[in-house]
Amino acid sequence: MKLYPIESQNFKLDGGAMFGVVPKSLWQKTNPADANNMIDIAARCLLIEDGKRLILVDTGLGNKQTDKFFGYYHLWGDYQLEASLKQHGFHPDDITDVFLTHLHFDHCGGAVSKNPQSGVLRPSFKNAMYWSNADHWQWATQPNAREKASFLPENILPIQESGQLQMISPDKSQFLTHVPDINLSVFFADGHTEKQMIPIVTYQNKKIAFMADLLPTTGHIPLPYVMGYDTRPLLTLAEKEIFLNYAADQELFLFLEHDAHHQMITVTHTDKGVRLDKTYTCEEIL
Repeated sequence: MKLYPIESQNFKLDGGAMFGVVPKSLWQKTNPADANNMIDIAARCLLIEDGKRLILVDTGLGNKQTDKFFGYYHLWGDYQLEASLKQHGFHPDDITDVFLTHLHFDHCGGAVSKNPQSGVLRPSFKNAMYWSNADHWQWATQPNAREKASFLPENILPIQESGQLQMISPDKSQFLTHVPDINLSVFFADGHTEKQMIPIVTYQNKKIAFMADLLPTTGHIPLPYVMGYDTRPLLTLAEKEIFLNYAADQELFLFLEHDAHHQMITVTHTDKGVRLDKTYTCEEIL
């Protein structure tokens, strides 16, 4: 097995929205804001080469939205999903599986592409199965008013229409659900959005968890530091406590999708609760 970080895009989001009720005087120590109160955000995906399977976890924002849409998110840097795959010697047609932690546009936008001539929407990875779960799929395709702007039909419906969609069923009797088809274990979290999936892969005797929006950045480790985007913030707080304690106990490496400046971390128990232990580049671990 080999793992590769895939940098798809960098963008910016409002710092206040990213930290909810936490005052700027606290969160700006770890996530400094620009003059417009925007903070740096990554869309870092993970590629897992496991035998004949090539599994891509999340796909970033994609490139099919309008300039006006992307103008809200202040794209910066030179990263691009297909170019990052190519850097590691892969082509989109090589991907066998796309694991979508959830269907907000910054996690699944690259899953579907638009033909520039015809305007036809189709899955970006024509040979891949796309993995979601039934509860989240229903949540995303029949969205509530608060999340509707994050669930874009053009990112979601073409996957189902293509016949490439597969569903993962939670094992409610276990802390983690094992998915043998793609050799991942999954922690289901409902605070950010219904049935977000946090995948864990075992690599060279290390357990690596792809944190998605359960832990966006290192600055979000303290339990009250919960995003304003979360639909059930008190549930996120409880889920973070459970998972971060598990991560500290099991010495997990946490792969950060949204931290533009820290790729991977470990956490440890302290008298103030779970806190940051060490930071790593992916190259140091993978």
